[in-house]
Amino acid sequence: MAEAATRKEEEQEKKVTPFQQFWKSFKKQKVSFAAGVFLLLLFIVAAIGPFIAPYGPQEYDYDNLLSGPSWQHLAGTDDFGRDIFSRILHGAWISLSVGLSSVFIGALLGTILGIISGYFGKWVDSAIMRVMDVLLAFPGMLLAIGIIAILGPGLFNVVMAVAIFSVPVFARIIRSSTLAIKSTLYVEATQSIGSSHFRVIMKHIFPGTVSTLIVYFTMRIGSAILIAAGLSFLGLGADPSTPEWGAMLSNGRDYLNNAPHVTFFPGLAIFLTVLAFNLLGDGLRDALDPKIRD
Repeated sequence: MAEAATRKEEEQEKKVTPFQQFWKSFKKQKVSFAAGVFLLLLFIVAAIGPFIAPYGPQEYDYDNLLSGPSWQHLAGTDDFGRDIFSRILHGAWISLSVGLSSVFIGALLGTILGIISGYFGKWVDSAIMRVMDVLLAFPGMLLAIGIIAILGPGLFNVVMAVAIFSVPVFARIIRSSTLAIKSTLYVEATQSIGSSHFRVIMKHIFPGTVSTLIVYFTMRIGSAILIAAGLSFLGLGADPSTPEWGAMLSNGRDYLNNAPHVTFFPGLAIFLTVLAFNLLGDGLRDALDPKIRD
């Protein structure tokens, strides 16, 4: 009977898919799971924000300039009488789009360069890594400001600046994973039977880097949103009239003494979003790491 029960348990464990194992582990991370639920709701709000916002982003109420939170204006109004809550809802999609698109471009380029560098090695590795070292030598915000100074202000150029800023970090992380996977026996066996480089990379190398890529991709979105908001705050990103969270912070900095709500609510939106992405990344790392999971 004992042997039959043990055999039955082993068969049940074999039937568990990798996704089910990941989901079981991730649900145990209560804080990270809550952060994931918050972000899911945030994406839903960002998608339907323009339809549920009580006011338009450029709708003026000159009878309520810089008024505090009330039932009429839940988060108050700015210096033009625009409803801050409505502008935050409209700006959610802008800030999330900038963060996601910039990190996606940076991750794509960084992954390609990291795999090429780690897989082929020699002078290819040396050349790519020296370029990445040059980019990493500059502080992130300073590098982004320099790129914006060349390309000019605007949301599209902010996306490009944050993407370029993200490339070297992804390249180094993926290169490390590639070197570890490349030295495994199954990759060496695949190479020994004459498989092409492209087949080895796509079938063995890249799949092995996906878990690391997902974790860092998630955590990097928060940093990208923060840097994009910082650039807009400095007047190098979104147009001041755009309901982008960083631009809203910049517009309200002259009223910190008499109307702190103008900067408080956009700043709170940035803080909660960045914190949620970081907490989600921590949970994904713990759930995807077999050493921690077991």
